[in-house]
Amino acid sequence: MLIRPRRLRKNQKIRDLVRETVLTKNDLIMPIFVDENLKNNEKTPITSMPGQFRYGVDSAVKECVEISKLGVPGVILFGIPTEKDEFANSAVNENGGVQKVISKVKAELGDDLLVIADVCMCEYTSHGHCGIIKGEEILNDETLEILGNIALSYAKAGVDIVAPSDMMDGRVLKIRNVLDENGFKNVSIMSYAAKYASAFYGPFRDAAESTPQFGDRKSYQMDMGNSREAIKEIELDIKEGADLILVKPALPYLDIVKMAKEISNVPVGGYCVSGEYSMIEAAAEKGWLDREKVIYETLLSIKRAGADFIITYWAKEAAKWL
Repeated sequence: MLIRPRRLRKNQKIRDLVRETVLTKNDLIMPIFVDENLKNNEKTPITSMPGQFRYGVDSAVKECVEISKLGVPGVILFGIPTEKDEFANSAVNENGGVQKVISKVKAELGDDLLVIADVCMCEYTSHGHCGIIKGEEILNDETLEILGNIALSYAKAGVDIVAPSDMMDGRVLKIRNVLDENGFKNVSIMSYAAKYASAFYGPFRDAAESTPQFGDRKSYQMDMGNSREAIKEIELDIKEGADLILVKPALPYLDIVKMAKEISNVPVGGYCVSGEYSMIEAAAEKGWLDREKVIYETLLSIKRAGADFIITYWAKEAAKWL
């Protein structure tokens, strides 16, 4: 045999030399849940996501400082308010939990940590949907005004990137216009461009208290059987001004991550979501999987598929290994 691929696998040094995909700390973004119902210095465990917590404002800031020291480049913030209503009014409160964390983290760390804020209504609405409702219909255009105001409140607090995750049509353009008109031309938009109506979001909805009170989100989040539609969504968001785009979930949709990378001229990310996290944690707790090896393989697979960055609940821990 003239060709023996195993020659390049014979020891660790040569495997490291020819490895095509390398995972680093710079690839990672850590989600943080900011709970306004907790005292500033408190944190409380999330039952369905072992090892993850909801944080009061000051404890969230402390966590961000620790994450920065580990070399993780960024965090993405999600809020749990004290009050909810049909129009997500708490989300635009400039004294809200997420807004306070943004301003305090930027004051303490400056550019040493990238702060991203999720822009959506579901955590803040009494009905748990991502937009204004009329009966059981989720209204698209009426929702855009609120999303723009949420993004603006985060920009005023000093956020680096806003991340609309609602899947309303036209929301990237609306947010871009609102930011530009108010002097925030340098605030970037990371669009959840291909966000699927997935069953893997269950633990997140527990953590963020964002389970819909009626129906589901299939009228606005993408159908799991569609891939060409994802290309349309991605191309539209880029045309509307998205600086980065995101595929969510990551593992069941690695083909979409790969397609996005091939057709996109902006950075592409994958969100390793709560259900992916919890199922691996549960299997590892029972001794069915080698936890550290499976986490590494999972994150590397997302990177190999084409992701330029990965949002993952393992970011803090993986940074220590890396």
